[in-house]
Amino acid sequence: FAGSTVVHSVGGWLALCGAVVLGARIGKYGPDGKVNAIPGHSFPLMVLGVFILWLGWFGFNPGSTMAAVGYGSTIAHIAVTTNAAAATGTVGALLTSKFWFGKWDASMAGNGCLAGLVAITALCAFVSTNAALIIGLVGGVLVVMSVVFIDRVLKIDDPVGAVSVHLTNGIWGTLALGLFSNPIYGATGPKPGLFYNGGLEQFWPQLTGVVLVGVWCLATGFTLFYILKAVMGLRVSADEEIRGLDVDEHGMEGYPNFQVFDVGGHGAAGTPGMKTMMSTEKAAAFAV
Repeated sequence: FAGSTVVHSVGGWLALCGAVVLGARIGKYGPDGKVNAIPGHSFPLMVLGVFILWLGWFGFNPGSTMAAVGYGSTIAHIAVTTNAAAATGTVGALLTSKFWFGKWDASMAGNGCLAGLVAITALCAFVSTNAALIIGLVGGVLVVMSVVFIDRVLKIDDPVGAVSVHLTNGIWGTLALGLFSNPIYGATGPKPGLFYNGGLEQFWPQLTGVVLVGVWCLATGFTLFYILKAVMGLRVSADEEIRGLDVDEHGMEGYPNFQVFDVGGHGAAGTPGMKTMMSTEKAAAFAV
């Protein structure tokens, strides 16, 4: 309806291609195969970004009706299903992270919220509120599992979880239409889903679309990124990456309380002679 495939899974496939061709950040994976976390600089800004996106989705999904006159009840229903999926996506990610990691991971909660929003985007006009709650909850679970799988099994460095949020849940939302599509919403909508006595009549076209879009995106995405890598390059030098582009591109430090330290052979940065950037407070604790 509003882009689980044409917006989100397409972007997710291309993000996957870019991450593979670009390669991991320095220090992300140690020589022994250990996966090292490289946290972001500002958790409050991340949370603010999630809330901005959540708010913006009320223009994204209800706005895809393309008309307001005569569609008031439809727009209201879309807003409710959108909000419901975002809420349960957050809960699903929190519960999964608590079960898996033993802690309530707030960063995963943010990704869970976005996962629920991405998943409901394809079918926000064609499912009940109860179905939206389930779809969002599953999306929240999937995003945590996907992040762990991509990071620890595939060893693909996806710093913000874009592949897990947009690709994994773009696919889930697209397929979920074939399961939860309710015939009482929209006379011109899709066929009834599997859970509404519709069989697989709507599911197979959804699956076909997922496969075809994936093949097209992988072919064009890898071609594009390999051409860019050959012609102009995709990443900066190791020294520039360690210092940060704030210094090399703008001549100033975006985070002046961070310094570059040599942690070769002693820490999580991985390889002998490796340097990393950390706060002065963390460096003091590291030295001890």
